[in-house]
Amino acid sequence: MIPAKFDYVRPSSVDEAVAALRDAGEDAKILAGGQSLLPVLRLRLAAPSVIIDLGGIADLRRIAEDGDRIAIGAMAPHHDVMRDDLVKQHVSLLSQATATVADPQVRHRGTLGGALAHADPAGDLGAVALALDAEFVIAGASGTRTVPASEFFVDYFTTAIGEGEILTQVRFPKYTGWATHYEKFNRTAQAWSMCAVAVALRIDGGSIAEARVGLTNMGTTPIRASGVEAALVGQQANEDSARAAAEHATEGTAAPSDADAASDYREHLARVLTGRAVLAAAG
Repeated sequence: MIPAKFDYVRPSSVDEAVAALRDAGEDAKILAGGQSLLPVLRLRLAAPSVIIDLGGIADLRRIAEDGDRIAIGAMAPHHDVMRDDLVKQHVSLLSQATATVADPQVRHRGTLGGALAHADPAGDLGAVALALDAEFVIAGASGTRTVPASEFFVDYFTTAIGEGEILTQVRFPKYTGWATHYEKFNRTAQAWSMCAVAVALRIDGGSIAEARVGLTNMGTTPIRASGVEAALVGQQANEDSARAAAEHATEGTAAPSDADAASDYREHLARVLTGRAVLAAAG
């Protein structure tokens, strides 16, 4: 199907993009990589009067070191994020999870910011951002504000990005030397996660000093598995501690039932994948 008629705007700066969004009003859509928006347009499930393409803003593609954080532009393609040396060194969990996103074609077109702003609970990167305490930089007519990951994901396909605002950057604290792993279960290589677990561990002398764990597709938003984290801290990084901690994986979750899996099966997956992810991270 052919999309409904719309006006196309391609700004060259964030200020121009914010102005274009203000002028267009509510009846506008932001185009990042187009992996979520374009299928909706083709099916005419959305018919905006204006499309604002962020692809012409070079600053939004940059990946840079900024003090104790790695700052990633919202328009950085998954492929660039996955292969970037700074990301692999300081935020290895993000690199690992990004490598599981869909297929190479999608990873070359899709963007970090687009995926996170779309906020599909089955998406792979939200759990990583939440587990690693990422910050989201959002620009609007009144200026720029920063939102922590714990407040960014509001509900199903809903974020803290307000009307007239644009996500410009995602900032990750450095986790240099941490042991990390992203464990994902899906039916086919290109499919959304039925369930997935993001794990980052700081191991000191064989014991787990700090743990960060995020869950994918276990509720209407990504979920921080605080029960698993608490159970891991102070324990030896071994199979027994991994299995014991994994029993806490479903605490605070609301696993959905759908055509892919029933909720009780997702709960089973969460426990199994958590144990696997902890063991894989610990090496």
